[in-house]
Amino acid sequence: MISTGAMVLAGKVYQNLMVDVMQTNEKLNSRAKNIVINATGANEEVAKQKIKEACGSVKLAIVMIKLGISKEAVSYTHLRAHETGRNLVCRLLLEKKKKKKK
Repeated sequence: MISTGAMVLAGKVYQNLMVDVMQTNEKLNSRAKNIVINATGANEEVAKQKIKEACGSVKLAIVMIKLGISKEAVSYTHLRAHETGRNLVCRLLLEKKKKKKK
């Protein structure tokens, strides 16, 4: 229970999914793909492609799919996975607007 709470506070959990998967073998590659599919509802090909575009970051791939944006439009500081989906999306959209104004 303590370790679960620590993972949530560290931003490694999104909904009920552990999103900081280090893909060091085929089993973990498959797990990362399935996490992206479960979190976003994307199909297998989209999940694989977005993970590849995100340089293996499951959190980044999820945000890219949910917001329909490229990895360049997202800052890693905004990938606080323990936020609710709605709050995360709102905060990312506000950051995106700030970047456009500059």
